[in-house]
Amino acid sequence: MLLAFHKPYGVISQFTPDGSPNRTLAEFGFPKDVYPLGRLDADSEGLLLLSDEPGLNTRLLDPKNSHLRTYWSQVEGVPTSASLERLSQGVSIGDHQTLSCRAWLLDPQPNLPPRDPPIRVRKTVPDSWIALELIEGKNRQVRKMTATIGHPTLRLLRIQIGNFQLGNLPPSQWKKLTPPERDQVFSK
Repeated sequence: MLLAFHKPYGVISQFTPDGSPNRTLAEFGFPKDVYPLGRLDADSEGLLLLSDEPGLNTRLLDPKNSHLRTYWSQVEGVPTSASLERLSQGVSIGDHQTLSCRAWLLDPQPNLPPRDPPIRVRKTVPDSWIALELIEGKNRQVRKMTATIGHPTLRLLRIQIGNFQLGNLPPSQWKKLTPPERDQVFSK
């Protein structure tokens, strides 16, 4: 079984509490024996897959399998094409050099409902949305990447895995994927 979940802000990608005030996946009525494939931090939103099938983690998450994940990042400021090119070539985050990726300014900018709690707003600094298409997922990687180019992430959503898009699945809702949707997840 493969499930798509629109993980809301403030939920950790595990079923057991971690001592933080964040909610867990146990609140959302998932079938027995499913586990998350990968993670989204508590302050990230969007598409999280869950399954009861062993081996899917490696198939989807190992960078050598080149499985794409697409994120929308609302950042402070408006990155230049040179900054986005720098992201695309890979940047150093701590002791890790990120793999090359695709990075672009979303045009038009998405019109998403506000987050609860709202993002930090600075009246003198505009914000913008960029997209990043990655094949790896280190801890807080997108946030570290955007900070490296001087555009800290204010809000982060994973909107696609493989060719499967989050689409109109409302926050806090999940669904079992149909065979064609499952094929989209595993397509490259």
